[in-house]
Amino acid sequence: MTIGRRYVLVMLVWVVTTSLSCRSQAVLRDAPSATRVRNVILVIGDGMGPQQVALANLYARHAPHSVVKGRELALVKLMREGQTGLSSTEPADGLVNDSAGSATQLAIAGPSRPGMIGVDADGNPAQTILEKARKAGYATGLVSNVRITDATPAAFAAHRPYRYQEAEIAEDLLTTQPDVMLSGGLRSFLPAQVGDEGSAVRAAWRARLPPSFRLESKRHDQRDLVAEARALGYPVVFDRDGLAAARGERVLGLFASGAMPDAIAMHRMSADPARTVPTVSEMTQAALERLSRSARGFFLMVEAGGQIDWAGHDNDAGDLLHEMLAFDETVGLIRDWAADHPETLVLVTADHETGSFGFSYSRWKLPSGLALSGQALAGEPFRTEFNYGDPAVLDRLHAQRASFGELLDTLDTRPVAERTPEALVALVNAASAFPITVDDARAVLATEPNETYVAGHRYLDERTFPRIADFKEFYVDPPRARAALLGRALAREQGVVWGTGTHTSTLVLAVASGPRAWTRRLEGLHHESELGRILMEALGLE
Repeated sequence: MTIGRRYVLVMLVWVVTTSLSCRSQAVLRDAPSATRVRNVILVIGDGMGPQQVALANLYARHAPHSVVKGRELALVKLMREGQTGLSSTEPADGLVNDSAGSATQLAIAGPSRPGMIGVDADGNPAQTILEKARKAGYATGLVSNVRITDATPAAFAAHRPYRYQEAEIAEDLLTTQPDVMLSGGLRSFLPAQVGDEGSAVRAAWRARLPPSFRLESKRHDQRDLVAEARALGYPVVFDRDGLAAARGERVLGLFASGAMPDAIAMHRMSADPARTVPTVSEMTQAALERLSRSARGFFLMVEAGGQIDWAGHDNDAGDLLHEMLAFDETVGLIRDWAADHPETLVLVTADHETGSFGFSYSRWKLPSGLALSGQALAGEPFRTEFNYGDPAVLDRLHAQRASFGELLDTLDTRPVAERTPEALVALVNAASAFPITVDDARAVLATEPNETYVAGHRYLDERTFPRIADFKEFYVDPPRARAALLGRALAREQGVVWGTGTHTSTLVLAVASGPRAWTRRLEGLHHESELGRILMEALGLE
């Protein structure tokens, strides 16, 4: 071999060896085991598909009077700074999931079924990421703007075959003992005697709670889980002042008997100095303040958009916009906090999409021609073939002053004889920038025999059902089906279409920020159970 050929061979070996060495070092730098995170924050928008995000983004960027600072969503900023992937949400042996089965799949990093809470697809209780984190010495927390016993938070700290076992779920929460629990749902913690008019127990609780609380119990025994929580060392609080005054690293906040107020109601009371109900952002801030005291780190699940799902079920575009903006406000708070704590992995995702929502172009109210300056038009006005949507509609959506659920609940509180189409028109037209007619209201209130009647069924045990013209099998809850009829009455003026009153199999976003070694693993398409597995591994959990 000549000296020249020997030199070339040596150089080639050196180049290959150096390249492999550098690559190995890069792999080591990015290896998850070398960069275990300190904190994991999982943010869930219940029912939030890409189209719900699109609604908020369109409002932020294009509404003439957008209230979003800088006209850019916090979620969009997070997407730009971190990594964005997609998540499929199907359950075991099915195509479409519910909130319980989906949250369970995230929590246990394995398959489950609709309705199940912390239970695997075979029906066995499965350890959740929260339970594993607690066992490993991490602080843990749950925040929701619905009920702490509702499907999403429950799936991380309870084990029940059915999501509606909320009294038993409340017991499980006190067995698992997350350090911080902030939401609604007091009714599942109170003894059954609270429901007895004239009882001393009821009178005592009435004196302890804010006047806005509906006094009720969903228990069938006399267990007082509030007293049991206090015995376990939890300060138990019921309003903003109580949350601010609570000391220690633990706290149980129950800020409503059932679900917390929807985003429109919270928006109405936001400027009231006497407001007693904390926002989801305020609850999240309180959780972060406490959990960050942990020497080991923490796991926190924030259901910042629990009622995005409800707006989708109700086909209520105005409420959906408000829910998305409240969700984004919380994402912004978490983004800012995590920026000062770079050892934190944040994942923003959803459990499924609800409603099959979207803006759509139509043949309703075709726009007039536009006088544009382009030379190609030769001085003629530009005309589009169809109505592609006016950005001004976004301001009108934001101007809605009550959700459909609240409006229909108000109607139902009246004597039967006063629940008229005219009464519904008055309620809706006072709250919405999209008026309805008496004929619209008659269609909303119309019923027909329930051809899918099932005795004892939680939703179908009614002989009549709201009269829906198309895809009626995909509207399953009578009150929400009636709300959806109201949504359809407004749809053409809003430029909105809805495909269903239930959930869809639409892929949802998975937006991650934090250490690159972990966020890069969340890119691409994953099943949500894989997302749960990655979060467990990030905390070093088995």
